[in-house]
Amino acid sequence: MKRILITGEGSYVGEALRAHLAAFPEAYAVDTVDVRGGAPATESFVGYDAVVHVAGIVHQKGASEELYDRVNRALAVTVGERAREAGVSQLIFFSTMNVYGRDHGRITKDTAPAPRTPYGRSKLAAEEALGALRTDRFAVCILRPPMIYGKGCRGNFQSVVRLAQRLPVFPRVKNRRSLLFIGNLTAFLRHALDERLDGLFFPRDGEALCTADIARAVATARGKRMYFSVLLGGAVLVARPFLSVLRKAFGTLLYEDMGDGTHLVTPYSTEEALTLSLTDNA
Repeated sequence: MKRILITGEGSYVGEALRAHLAAFPEAYAVDTVDVRGGAPATESFVGYDAVVHVAGIVHQKGASEELYDRVNRALAVTVGERAREAGVSQLIFFSTMNVYGRDHGRITKDTAPAPRTPYGRSKLAAEEALGALRTDRFAVCILRPPMIYGKGCRGNFQSVVRLAQRLPVFPRVKNRRSLLFIGNLTAFLRHALDERLDGLFFPRDGEALCTADIARAVATARGKRMYFSVLLGGAVLVARPFLSVLRKAFGTLLYEDMGDGTHLVTPYSTEEALTLSLTDNA
């Protein structure tokens, strides 16, 4: 049996992972710890096989660069150092697609990180510092996921859902976005724990989504008729280069040719993922 410690009590990803692993009680024993007051002492990590560090701040209005650095880099590094000292054999760290500094375009294995926000800079700095802790006995598995979605999630996915619920007519724009359903993420994490993955990974759904596909799924789940307008889509395309909110909602942002196909774990299809994310009784 593997003993897993999740740092970041109450987090969306952490709670989803704990629920997923609870379905395999013979294989995993899972604990969570609140690290808002700082990293636990080294002794708190003794006896665990892996630590999954999900604690952090994302786009917090008014947060200083120093706060991002303290929470997203310094805390992660301290957790990593103490876990290694305690004999833990693997650390899984959540970084972000944001390290590339892009809100549109295609990202490949040759794309160099160039973060433009305190959030992205703090995560990339944490990646570099944690990578330096890697040894033969201490694996460091770093994830750069795209936008995570699922039932009860927060962030940009819910913004699109709210927009689709309010608009009787939706812009017809042919964009594509890499996304990650929470069920596919937790399946990947179980795979990473089982295989003691070490290195940099880009978990994502097997199929990229168009924003209009999400709007259509919202309408179906809510029993609402949705109309799509080419004219309104054209207006979005004209304004998109000048408005970040439109680039985020209707731009193309893809992982392509990342060279990690053997590590993709996607038990849920796009249709299943959207249904589970949007159906009230799912």
